[in-house]
Amino acid sequence: MGPFQSHHPDFLAGFSGPGGGPPTQPPWGEGGGRKYKKTILVKIIGTNMLADTSKPQIRSYVRILFFIVLLLLIVGSIFIYSSSSVYALSHCGNASYFLKKQLAGIALGFIAMLVVLFIPLHYIKKSAPYFFLFTLLITSLSFVSYFSLRIHGSSRWIRYMGFSFQPSELLKIGLLLYSAYFLDKKINQQEDKNTLVTLKHIFIPFSILLIVPAIILLKQPDFGFTVTLVATILCTCLLINFQTRRILFSFLALIPLAGLLIFLQPYRLKRITIFLNPWQDPQGSGFQIIQSLIAIGSGGFWGIGIGQSRQKFFYLPMQHTDFIFSIIAEEVGFIGISFLILLYILFLYYGLRIAYLLHDHFSRVFVLNVTVFISLQALMNMMVATGMVPTKGVGLPFVSYGNTGLVTNFIMLGIIFNMVYSQAKSMQSLSYNKKLFIDN
Repeated sequence: MGPFQSHHPDFLAGFSGPGGGPPTQPPWGEGGGRKYKKTILVKIIGTNMLADTSKPQIRSYVRILFFIVLLLLIVGSIFIYSSSSVYALSHCGNASYFLKKQLAGIALGFIAMLVVLFIPLHYIKKSAPYFFLFTLLITSLSFVSYFSLRIHGSSRWIRYMGFSFQPSELLKIGLLLYSAYFLDKKINQQEDKNTLVTLKHIFIPFSILLIVPAIILLKQPDFGFTVTLVATILCTCLLINFQTRRILFSFLALIPLAGLLIFLQPYRLKRITIFLNPWQDPQGSGFQIIQSLIAIGSGGFWGIGIGQSRQKFFYLPMQHTDFIFSIIAEEVGFIGISFLILLYILFLYYGLRIAYLLHDHFSRVFVLNVTVFISLQALMNMMVATGMVPTKGVGLPFVSYGNTGLVTNFIMLGIIFNMVYSQAKSMQSLSYNKKLFIDN
């Protein structure tokens, strides 16, 4: 049995240890006498770590991951107040307006995380296709004028009964969940039937899975979010060595498609030209990236001090959302942003570790999806702020202001914790059954 075999609470069925009893070690580890399949992810984190599937080990990783998120939330709260205080005082009459809303979002996110934590995992898995369809429908409502709320020229928000939220954040959860469900189902079918997957059964349905939400998001339009989501799913497939050649083909096929999408929309083409030379229009289209670079450069090595930013005085637009990284760099310098980058690297590292300590495909792929998505989103935000890629409306996870994205990230964390908790319960049940067998 390979390391990617699906394992449910009864995953030991068909395996036996010495004398016909339960196996002394899990069949997916080294005790099964098999070598690990050399996927990209196994090469990154090593086989020694994979052999330890003990409950304390995976729980310690979850605690570390949660601690990293708490640090990111603290950093975000500090710099949301610092970057938005002048704007909030001028437009809302209260310097802490955005900080208070962010703290409310954190509280709501914690509640949502706890609720998701206690939903049975089998129900989450079973409802993944229906939740995905529901999020597609909700996101499509952003095109209906009665619900749509246009901000900065895009219809990414829905407003109803005085409340507004970004439905694409729900679609993010739906797509990451359903892609895990889809891959789990297809890999299990391949292993059960011991047949090669075909273009008809795998690649075409998988392409449709990505194309439908991509069309909806591009219609809003939200090019940056679309690129991040699609790249996340494709990267996860590469990490688990699932149809690697076809996934690489998909990456190559997306390059001319992305070029066509840019060419068909004049504002996207203008972003490319401004990205190449923002100084050709320093008071217009190039103003934002120039001010972002000024903020980063002003920070130097140590920064000019927390709360002392000059760019927040109406020089840098979106200073508490898409370009909060620039304000952080200005106030705490290279040292501060190095610490922030380190937190995201650690999030990626421990997310990968947790993923490969989970036994079933569905849980493993979902954790990989979430880990890769948040890491790519953070990387994309930093690259935009530093002028390495054209500007896109992508926030810094757990740091930028935005309650919808914050709450949905908490929900995804809750699902991850649920998966770890469910595996711990199954392992505890296994240990109890093994003890009963030995005693008898």
